[in-house]
Parts: sequence; C-alpha cells; structure tokens
Amino acid sequence: MRRLLKFLHTMGAIGLMGAMASLLVMLSLTPSPSSLAEYALMRGTMGAIATWIFFPSLGLTLIAGLLAIGLNRGYHDAGWAWLKAATGILVFESGFVGVLGPMQQEAELSAGALAGRIDPATLAGSLEAERNTLWVLLAVATVNVVLGIWRPRLMRVSK
Repeated sequence: MRRLLKFLHTMGAIGLMGAMASLLVMLSLTPSPSSLAEYALMRGTMGAIATWIFFPSLGLTLIAGLLAIGLNRGYHDAGWAWLKAATGILVFESGFVGVLGPMQQEAELSAGALAGRIDPATLAGSLEAERNTLWVLLAVATVNVVLGIWRPRLMRVSK
C-alpha cells in the first residue's frame, strides 16, 4: 500500500506541475480579447487543461499524500510530512479559487462571446492575476517536492 500511495502521489504531482507549467506558457501566448476567435480557442484549451489535468492531478496528489500520512506511522511525528500536508491543502484551495474557477469561467465567457451571446467587452483583459497565482502555486509545489525528497528534520510541536 505504501508504494502504491507513493506512486499515485508522484504521478499526481507530475501532472499537477506539468499542468501549471503548460497553463503558464499558454497565458504568455494568449492573444488579446480583441482577436476573439483566437482568444476563445486559447481560453477553451486552458479551461480543458484546468478541468481534465490540473484538477484531477491536484486531487490525486492531496488524497494520496494524506492517506500516506495516515497509514504510515513513521510520518505521524515527521514535521516535514505535516508541513507538506498543510501546504498541499493550501494549494488545493488556491487551485480551486485562483486557477480552476477563473479558467473555466473565462472559457465559458469567451465561447459565449464568440457565439454572440455575451458582449466581448466582458472578457478579462488582464491575465496577470492567473499568472501570479500559477507562479505561487508552482513555487509551493516545488517546495513540497523538496520536502518529500530531502525530508528535513522538522519537529512537530506538541502540547
């Protein structure tokens, strides 16, 4: 069970970080909303990556990691494991609020604008917030990888 959870956690992390890197590249190549067809295509693709790669990978990473902590007694007093769990939960929440939701919403809005149901002026002109969120989440995910590999001796504070 331990190896299975480690495998699932690692595969999830690979998918998660790959999705974040892909989304960052796509954000840097996204045309302005004035080029509506190209903008809608790019945002639709980004919405699909967020829905079908980012979100499942995020869930798999978090669930496998928490199960590994719960089932492996050696992790119960390991400070690095609890730090990874805390930052993993933060990445999960931030992933919903800052990545998945905005990506899906903008994909729907741009498709609606392309179909003539929505005014194109309502589309997001600035992608900076999404880009910044992805950079922060990618940095935190990298710290989690570092914690998992080097497992520094962090003491868990007990009362």
